[in-house]
Amino acid sequence: MAAVTETWRRHIVGQLKHRDLNQHHRFQDLIRFYIRLLEKTSLTKGILSCSVRCLSSDRSSVSSLLHQNNNLKKTTGELAYQVLELQQQIQIKECVLEEQHARLVEDGSRLEGALDARRALQRRVETVQEENGALKRKYDELLELQRREETKLREETVRGEHLLEDLIHLKTQAAAHMNSHNQRRSRAREANLQKELQTAARSKVTVDSCSSTPTSRSTSPKSDHQQDSTDGGHVRRFRSLSASSPRILSSFRDLFDRKRRGHSVCSLEEDLVFPVRFSSSARVPVRALQVLEAHEQGINAVRFSSSSQLLATGGTDREVKLWEVRSGSLTHRSTLDGSTEGITCIEFDPAGFRILAASYDKSALLWRLDDSVPKVVTGSADRTIRLWDLQRAACVKVVEVSSYCSDLVCCENSVISGHFDSKIRVWDSRALRCVQELLVHGKVTSLDISSDHRQLLSCCRDDCLQLVDLRGRSNERVCFRADGFKCGSDSTKAVISPDGCFLAAGSADGAVYIWNVSTGNLETRLPDRHSSSISAVAWSMSGEYVVSVDKSRRAVLWSDI
Repeated sequence: MAAVTETWRRHIVGQLKHRDLNQHHRFQDLIRFYIRLLEKTSLTKGILSCSVRCLSSDRSSVSSLLHQNNNLKKTTGELAYQVLELQQQIQIKECVLEEQHARLVEDGSRLEGALDARRALQRRVETVQEENGALKRKYDELLELQRREETKLREETVRGEHLLEDLIHLKTQAAAHMNSHNQRRSRAREANLQKELQTAARSKVTVDSCSSTPTSRSTSPKSDHQQDSTDGGHVRRFRSLSASSPRILSSFRDLFDRKRRGHSVCSLEEDLVFPVRFSSSARVPVRALQVLEAHEQGINAVRFSSSSQLLATGGTDREVKLWEVRSGSLTHRSTLDGSTEGITCIEFDPAGFRILAASYDKSALLWRLDDSVPKVVTGSADRTIRLWDLQRAACVKVVEVSSYCSDLVCCENSVISGHFDSKIRVWDSRALRCVQELLVHGKVTSLDISSDHRQLLSCCRDDCLQLVDLRGRSNERVCFRADGFKCGSDSTKAVISPDGCFLAAGSADGAVYIWNVSTGNLETRLPDRHSSSISAVAWSMSGEYVVSVDKSRRAVLWSDI
C-alpha cells in the first residue's frame, strides 16, 4: 500500500511540472511583449524629461512627442486590457485543469481497483483451469473404466444367456427323463396292481346275508364251489382292491407351487385311510374368545388340523407355531423352525401327524409334529407346478405354467390352481395337463374347496369372492361382495365353512366378513379386534371356531360360545 501511495505522489508532481512547462510556453510571447512595453514606457519617460529640458531649444518637436505619448498611452491601455483578458483565460484554464486533475486522480483510483480485480480474476481463472484439468483427467479415467465395465457386462450378459440356455436345455432333458422314468414306474405299478386284481378276482369270499362284512375267505376254488352250491345264493363273488398293499396306501402325494406360495392337499388314498370328520353344521361366530400376539412379526397363514384340536400359524419370523385348542382358548404347544424366510402357507396331512409349509425362500418344508426338524426341503426358481411323492422326497411330475401360481387345491383326479393373470386353471392330476381355464376379474389370492369337493371358492384382488359349482360343465358362479370389504394383499386367504353354508374372509380394514351361501347376503361382520389388514382366516372342522390372523402379529379366536 505504501508503494502505491508513493507512486501516486510522483505521478502528481510530474503532472504539475508538466502543467508549468505548458503554461510558461503559452505565455512566453505575452511576457516578452509586456517587458518591451515596460521598456518603451521607461524610454518615453526619459524622452519627456529630456524634452522638457530641451523645451527651450526645440519647441517644434514638442507637439510630435505629445502625439507619440498619446499613442503610447493608448497602446498601453490596449495592452493592459489584453493582459486582463489573458489572465481571465488563464484562470478559466486553471479551473479546467484542476477538474481534469481531480478526474484523473479518480480514474487512477478506479484503474488501480480494476487492476486488483483483474489480478484476482486471473488467479481464480488459473485455479479453475487447474481444477477443470483435474476433473477432465478424472472424467477420462472414469470413461475408460466405464468402457471396460460395459465390455465386461456385455461379455457376462452373453455368458449368462448361454448359461441360461444350457440350464433350460438341461432342465428340459431332466424333466423329460424324469417323466419317462415315472411313466415306466407307473406302468410297472399298474401291471403289478392288475396282477393283484386278477389274483383277488379268482378268490371267493362267503358273505352272510344279514351282514355286509365277509365272514370267511376261501383259498381253494373247489371248496368255494362246494360252499356256493351249499348256501344256495347266500355266497357271492366280488372283486376287491387289496387294502394291505403298501404301495397304494402309504403314498402321500402333494401338489405344491413353489414360485409364490402353495396349498398342499391329500390324496384319495389317504382319505380312505384317515377319514376326515366334518361338522353337520357350522356355527357363525359372534364374539372374540381370545386375542394374542402369536408371533414376533406379521402372520401370513393359519390352519386347523382335521381333529380341530390343533392350530398351526406361520409368520414372517420364519416359524411355524402349534397351538392346542381347548375350552375356547389357544395354548402354545411347540415351535417348528428350519425355514430361512417367512412362512406363506400351512397344511396338515389328513392324519394330523405331519405338517407342510411353504416359504418365501421358494422351498417346501415337511415336519412330523413330534420333531421340529424339517424332513424335506426343496427349492426352485422357475414357474412350475410339481407333483411330489413325500414318502421318497422326490418330484414325480413337472409342468410349466405361464403365470405365478398363488394357490392350488386338489379334488379326486383334478388339480385347481389360481394365478396372477386372473385365471383359474383345472389340471388333470394324472397327466398334469390343463383341461379348463376359468377367467376372473382380478389376481387370484387364494382358493378353497368344500368338504364334498362340489364347490370352489376364489378370493381375488377385485374385492370379490366367487363360489364356483364344480359339478356341471357350465361352472356356475356366485359373486359375494360387501360394503367395506377390501382384499388387503396378494395372498389374502378366504375359506368355506365345513358344512359349505358360509364363507369367511378378512378385510384390509381389520374386520372378518362372513357371508351366507344360501342367501348370498352378508351374515355378520366381526370388527375391532385387528389393527391391520387380515391376511388369513381358518374355520375348524368341528364348525365351532374361526381364527383370523393379521400383519401386526395378532391372532384372534372367534366363536359363538
